Amino acid sequence: MGCTPKCSAVSGRSRVSLMSLATASDQLSPKRIIPMTLKTSAIVLATISGLAGASLAQAQAADAVRIRGTVTAFAGSTLTVKTRKGATGAIALAEGWKISGVAKADAGDIKQGDFLGIASVSKADGGSGALEVVIFPAALKGTGEGDRPWDLEPNSRMTNGTVADVTEIAGRTVTLTYDNGQKKQIAIPQTTPVVTFAPATPADLQPGAVVFVNAERGSDGTLTAGRVVVGNNGVVPPM
Repeated sequence: MGCTPKCSAVSGRSRVSLMSLATASDQLSPKRIIPMTLKTSAIVLATISGLAGASLAQAQAADAVRIRGTVTAFAGSTLTVKTRKGATGAIALAEGWKISGVAKADAGDIKQGDFLGIASVSKADGGSGALEVVIFPAALKGTGEGDRPWDLEPNSRMTNGTVADVTEIAGRTVTLTYDNGQKKQIAIPQTTPVVTFAPATPADLQPGAVVFVNAERGSDGTLTAGRVVVGNNGVVPPM
C-alpha cells in the first residue's frame, strides 16, 4: 500500500527531526568533547607556563652584590658607599632594614656547638685555610648555612656551619658541619681576623665608617639591601 501525500510529508518531517537529533547527539558525544577539553587544557597550561617563566625571569633579574667600602653619605634610607675599588654607589635601604656592628673575638673562644661563618681558600698542602672568621650569636645560629663561592679573594669560599670538632694543629683547626651532615675542616692561622656581631645604630654610619653590605642589583641597576654591617670601636668587618 503506497503512502499518501500527507504520510510522505509526515515521514519527511520525521527524517529531518531524526537527523537534527543525531547531529545534536554527535556534538555532545565524547568524540566532540575530548578535543575541546584538550585544547582548553593546552591553553591553560601554556598560560601557567608563561606566568611561571615571567616569575623566574623577575627572580633572576636581581643579582647579589657584596659591597665593601667606606661611607661617604647617609641620609634617610639611602646609604652612599665608596668601594675598595674606588667606585661610589648609592644603596637603597629596605623598609625595616637592620644594622650590626662587629667586635673583636678570639679563635680560642671557639668551642663545639658554635655556629661560624668562615671565608677560606684552599692551601697548597691541602685542606682549607681561613681568611676571616665570624662567630654568630646563638640567636643567629643557622644563618646562611652551607658552603658557597665567595669573593673576598680569588677562589675563596664561604662556609657557614656548626662546629663539630676543634683541634690544635699549628694553630686552631675546626670541623664545620652543614647541610644535613656535610663536613669541612678549616685551619685558622693565628693572624686570621676573628669577630662576632655587636650592637650598632644608624648613627654609626658616619662618613669614613667601614661597611659590608649584601645588596641586590635590580634589572634597572638599583641597589637595595636589608642589612648593613658597620665597623665600630676600631674593629672593621673582615668579611
